[in-house]
Amino acid sequence: MFRTALRNVLAYRGRLLMTTLAVLLGTGFMTGTMIFSDSIHQAANNSRSKDFTGISVQVADDTAGLPSSARQNSTKSSARLTEATVRRIAALPGVAGTRAVVSGTAAIADKNGNMIGDIMRSTGANFVPDAAGNDARYPMLQGRGPHTATEVALDRGTVEKAGYRLGDTVRIAANGPAISVTLTGVFSSDAPAVRSGNPLALLDTQGARRVLSLAPDQYSSIDVTAAPGTSETALLHAVTPLVPGGNQFRAETGAQLAAQQAEMLAQSGRSLATMLTTAAGISLFIGIFLIANTFTMLVAQRTRQLALLRAIGAGRSQVTRSVLIEALLVGLSGSAAGLLLGIGIGAGLAAGVKSLDADLPRAGVVITPTTVLITLLVGTLVTVLSAALPALRACRIPPVAALSSGEQPATHRSLFLRNVLGSLTTAGGLGLVLLGSTERGATARLPLMVGALLAVLGVVQLLPLLSRPVIALARPPLARLCGTPGSLAALNAIRNPRRTASTAAALTIGLTLVTAMTVIGASVSDAIDRAVTNEMAADYAVTTLTGTLDPSIATSVAQAPGVVASSPVTDVEWRIAGVRTEAKGLDADSADQLVRPSMSQGAATALKRGQILVDSDFAGRHGLAVGSTVTVAAPRGTGARLTVGGVFAPSRMLAPVLLPGGVVAAHQPYAPAQQILVKGANGATPAFKQALKDATGKSPVIEVENKQDLRDGFDRTITFALNLLYALLGMSLLVAALGVVNTLALAVFERRRELGLLRAIGLDRGGVKRMVRLESVLISVFGAAIGMAFGVFLAWAAGTTMTVTLPELRTVLPYPKLLLMLLAAVLVGLAAAQWPARRAARLDVLDSITAD
Repeated sequence: MFRTALRNVLAYRGRLLMTTLAVLLGTGFMTGTMIFSDSIHQAANNSRSKDFTGISVQVADDTAGLPSSARQNSTKSSARLTEATVRRIAALPGVAGTRAVVSGTAAIADKNGNMIGDIMRSTGANFVPDAAGNDARYPMLQGRGPHTATEVALDRGTVEKAGYRLGDTVRIAANGPAISVTLTGVFSSDAPAVRSGNPLALLDTQGARRVLSLAPDQYSSIDVTAAPGTSETALLHAVTPLVPGGNQFRAETGAQLAAQQAEMLAQSGRSLATMLTTAAGISLFIGIFLIANTFTMLVAQRTRQLALLRAIGAGRSQVTRSVLIEALLVGLSGSAAGLLLGIGIGAGLAAGVKSLDADLPRAGVVITPTTVLITLLVGTLVTVLSAALPALRACRIPPVAALSSGEQPATHRSLFLRNVLGSLTTAGGLGLVLLGSTERGATARLPLMVGALLAVLGVVQLLPLLSRPVIALARPPLARLCGTPGSLAALNAIRNPRRTASTAAALTIGLTLVTAMTVIGASVSDAIDRAVTNEMAADYAVTTLTGTLDPSIATSVAQAPGVVASSPVTDVEWRIAGVRTEAKGLDADSADQLVRPSMSQGAATALKRGQILVDSDFAGRHGLAVGSTVTVAAPRGTGARLTVGGVFAPSRMLAPVLLPGGVVAAHQPYAPAQQILVKGANGATPAFKQALKDATGKSPVIEVENKQDLRDGFDRTITFALNLLYALLGMSLLVAALGVVNTLALAVFERRRELGLLRAIGLDRGGVKRMVRLESVLISVFGAAIGMAFGVFLAWAAGTTMTVTLPELRTVLPYPKLLLMLLAAVLVGLAAAQWPARRAARLDVLDSITAD
């Protein structure tokens, strides 16, 4: 039977080609992600030892690299790492040396004023020279290190990228105005962020403190080197008692720091690998339908051959094994080819890792035995399991079938059981989805995900039942528009509903995911657009890429030419009405000119009277109305009783509670501000925008954005996520197209006698081509339409759970994009039908009529 199976594979290799391609694509994508993940992990392990060479213990102040307003938040202690701390640690037994470090997030501007690299990975630090004026951690390639607070040294990559030369003026900024310094040196560094193309600027210690807004005697960390014979653990125990009090300080060994960095780097790679693996899993899942469909039709076409095997003595188990052996051979060959493809994909990802994520280290290609084994095992198992049901059908072919030919039709019982099971699964899934839609936030996630999965599987099972009425509706217009070929195409599509369903299932699954995400993206974009348009009265919002603005920026912006109203928007988390609540502080005198909350009670001008505004959800939970009094308590324990002056509709732009800026300043003087709202005398004009930019010191980390800029920023984020999803699902849609090609090619072979008769009674070659193409388009559009309808439903259900964080959200159908998806399904059908249609048109009439 093995030889029989091998001969069948060789005899039907053309018909099994699409199945092999499906296995190849699915396993290749999966293998590439595993190789990429292993490569990143190895690169992280190789790089971590270089970054912490000579560091046995590090004492760090986690707030030292933050903006000054965030550091002075009252939830943190006022203790600092100072020179006195360094001396006490240096005096400990077992300490060979110490290095006092000043470092934090700082942006470097190029010659055009644009920021270089990623702000979250751009660093400013202090240069610590020895007696000879050198710093062993940063060897100089050109020039010298900085000697004064107005000098800087840059890493080689940043200098080459910006085109700087020694003596040029460089602008550097953290969360405040940019500072101009002179480039005195170029150095090399093995830090992962630097190797990934992000800048590192070295200043003298006072210059670094000035840029990062640290106190004159403050350090961000202290690196300690152990003397010979002293372990890192022993040194950590000795250093820990000298660490200042406060929850912002931590002391860790060099080994712990290296492990944390390696995990962080590996996690960056795993995030991308997880997305790619998910796409590979979807492709393999969709490939199951293609593989099962192929083997089902091959078994049906070989009815006489299999019956003859039964007639000459082959048992049922032998027939089953022969089909499974065919699947095994196809799976092994497809997986082996997928392994080679995966090596290429993994190598490409590893080579392009610098452009994929700026925080990932450069990686070589790592191929482990585990990757090879998993690839071959998964691809083979998926193929064999997909062929299991067709193999069972093969063993049930009676020997008497050797006297006839043709396909054995599906029994009504099998379709009945499938429809019943599909109905129950769909009903259960829809029930869970509806249950999840009644919840809000994270509690809705599990029922939504499980319900969506069950409902998709149930709909796939019901596709044979749905195919007849849906496709039947298309027959009359097709007959009128395309004549006989159109009518025949509709009849062919519903002749075998099981086969049509298997072919359309791949498109159904893919379009369900794409449609759901597209509708959610359009709905979120619409909600944000309405929030910005309706609730923002300001002309510009001044924000910073570092997250929090320095208080001096608010003063400078308020004094800029043309400003008629401005207010920093401070973010606090206080206990209000006994519950920890997010709140925003606004300048009471300017708030009504800068924001337009949708008031249901009272007026926004109540802030000028020292009263607060609350949204209707918060008011409803605590039984508040205009005139009610509530207790507010700041983190330090200071509090007051304030009066509710108005109630407004919930908004993403605004917090549940709006406080007068004076109240916030009185109880939390250093509350962080993430943006400043500004209104100009002549509205949003280019001149006014430039004036605001000038007022911020032309800092590369500060942005001045109008309403359209804010909308575009949100849209870019959503568009990026959708484009990534489309790219990931492109592979699965390619597998779906292969499924259509495979089905039509096998159907043409199966119906060659019928096609010969149609040609004999007058249907020309063009009519045959149109018939096959229309059948392909019908199947593709049927699968796409079901998937799109179900995707819209899932998007609606998911959207109802997001109203906690986005109250303005409503389901929006992006009709142009949905029409493009439907058009894409038509194009997939037309493209997939080209080869089968040409093959059908070229069949010899006499040979086809006399075929068995």
